[in-house]
Amino acid sequence: MALNISPADATLGAVVTGVRLDALSEAEFAAVHAAFLEHAVLIFPGQHLSDAGQMAFAGRFGTLSIKAQPFSNERADGSLREPADPLMQLFRGNEGWHTDSSFQSVSAKASILSARKAPSRGGETEWADMRAAWAALPEAERARLAPLEAYHSLYHSQSEVGQGNTGTRDALRELHGQRTADDDQPGYSTTDADDTPPLRPLVKVHPDTGVPALYVGRHAYGIVGMDPAESDTLLSGLVDFACQAPRVLTHTWQPGDAVMWDNRAVLHRARPWDPNEARVMFHTRVAGDPATETASNKAA
Repeated sequence: MALNISPADATLGAVVTGVRLDALSEAEFAAVHAAFLEHAVLIFPGQHLSDAGQMAFAGRFGTLSIKAQPFSNERADGSLREPADPLMQLFRGNEGWHTDSSFQSVSAKASILSARKAPSRGGETEWADMRAAWAALPEAERARLAPLEAYHSLYHSQSEVGQGNTGTRDALRELHGQRTADDDQPGYSTTDADDTPPLRPLVKVHPDTGVPALYVGRHAYGIVGMDPAESDTLLSGLVDFACQAPRVLTHTWQPGDAVMWDNRAVLHRARPWDPNEARVMFHTRVAGDPATETASNKAA
């Protein structure tokens, strides 16, 4: 079967079939890369990638900041984590719209997620097109937002779902404990709650396409020069405006599916599922280019 790219009905996303991600030819990779830049979210059904295969595919897009990170409510012994478990609270936070690694000094370029076990209902992932959202704003609003910057913090966003700094640190340690032996990257920091958070613009110009996009989400807070309440209202209003049809794509997972997305162009979120069912996902993340993804207050 030849490579086929079928755009979704939304303003973002495409389903890609007819290829094996762990055995792409140079021509196939070039087509996938072009589709990634155009559609921002690519869904690859039925790949059943091995850990090594997923890491090799992701590595063709750049340096990996996270190589082999399971996101799972299932413990090694097969038991399921209770809703009050710190890691489950971290997962609950991920049900809010966000972009990966915006709370770190260098934010993420791409994320690849594959499904090992999927619940019978719920647990979908959704993506929202921040390019189309920016284009849909009135010109005067774009001019007002263009110079603004906000801080980004995982500890701030987790506090919004009731998890304090200690609980968030505990959850990150649990998350790191799930990683495979293949992952020698530092992953998420468990100490940066005490550091100055990264400062990022509310609009990001894509370094490869030149297309501007809103750069907001649950990790963003504290717009510089703005009253905290006014900042919260503006940021939440932008997310509410952006994350609606036709700018939202939803994927219902089947075991073996793989999806990659462009963190410089979209927000994403997980949807709730029955905690009595296993949801086992495998995550690989491509680091952003330090020249374009380093926070303005973290540059050397």
